[in-house]
Amino acid sequence: MGIKNYLIEGVSGTGKTSVCKELQRRGFYAVNGDNELAYQGDPETGHPTDGFMHEHHIWDVDRVRTLVASQDDPVTFFCGGSRNFSRFIDLFDGVFVLEVDRDTLDRRLRGRSEDEWGGKQAERESVLRLHQTKEDIPKDGIVVDATAPLADVVDEIVRQSDVENPHTAR
Repeated sequence: MGIKNYLIEGVSGTGKTSVCKELQRRGFYAVNGDNELAYQGDPETGHPTDGFMHEHHIWDVDRVRTLVASQDDPVTFFCGGSRNFSRFIDLFDGVFVLEVDRDTLDRRLRGRSEDEWGGKQAERESVLRLHQTKEDIPKDGIVVDATAPLADVVDEIVRQSDVENPHTAR
């Protein structure tokens, strides 16, 4: 969708959805990958799978490629977690990884309802383990301190993206 395209990643609870909503509020084109691109599938083959498993939360690679190829907007931010990001990460001009400390993450997860990922005790434990190991997030992304106020987090992403706000660019 954008001439420039950026991925915003991080473990569950780091603020990807909040960042996406704030970018949209500011007039940027931002895709909520968890709602618009995700499905349950095999990370290697892309074939759909039954049930919900964190390891099978993947994005539709063809759809990501199509959105990136379109250059209707100056910039597009793709926000969310995907276990198959290695299949499309090379399409992005940059990757941001939202990072929070363990206590902040635990507090955010405890505030979730049980029907939201990370809301159940076993899911929280899984997220906290992934936070510690960093095994399912991009290794070479620009780390952004997501414990800062949301406006500051988004300001930092926009600044490091070197893009103009669509409301001020006209």
